Amino acid sequence: LLRLATYASVGTATLLIAAKLVAWLMTGSVSVLASLVDSTMDVGASLVNLFAVHWSLMPPDRDHRFGHGKAQALAALGQATFIAGSAGFLALQAMDRLLSPRPLEDLGVGFGVIALAIAATLALLAFQRHVIRRTGSPAIRADALHYATDLATNVATLAALALTASGWPIFDPLFGLGIGAYVLYSAIQIGREAVALLMDKELPDEQRQEIARLALDVPGVLGVHGLRTRQSGQCPGQREGGQFEP
Repeated sequence: LLRLATYASVGTATLLIAAKLVAWLMTGSVSVLASLVDSTMDVGASLVNLFAVHWSLMPPDRDHRFGHGKAQALAALGQATFIAGSAGFLALQAMDRLLSPRPLEDLGVGFGVIALAIAATLALLAFQRHVIRRTGSPAIRADALHYATDLATNVATLAALALTASGWPIFDPLFGLGIGAYVLYSAIQIGREAVALLMDKELPDEQRQEIARLALDVPGVLGVHGLRTRQSGQCPGQREGGQFEP
């Protein structure tokens, strides 16, 4: 299921890159460029996920006694880097277009491509959320957040094209800047979650209480103290588990 999710992610992003590249070349829109850059980052991030998920599913070995689950957190951290870089690039392009305005062309092509992107992204997100419910994968969760960002950029791009067609071309680079800011915020969120996992952050209080309750249910156990927890691999509490470290 995890591998299928990564294949779907890479395939969707590749399709959207091709379509958005054509749309950008025909329209010259900064907001379409913003959406193209975001999809390009999707492919890079999804390829990282593809290898990370494959690695994380390998069983424990002599050098990795606790398994390879944290490979997914490393992938999420790599995605955060990709996304932050794309945000900086978008900001530069938007500022250039604000200082040097240029007319847009073939807006109908842009509308069609972005509508296709929205439909494809919605379908992918629905599948990814199903996978997350089944596995709790941090890498797929980060990828889904990335595509949720992509959905927001597509909607903003559609709005920017509509405003440009209505005689307000200034909104194209302004929306590009707004998309860049949102993308940067997403990068920070993904990075924080990945760092927390890599740094062995304690599990939430409700999960710690559940661990203590399970321990107290064991005959002969009188109390629990000095409990230390960390997440490794899949998210604890999901259907396919995870593991608690005492």
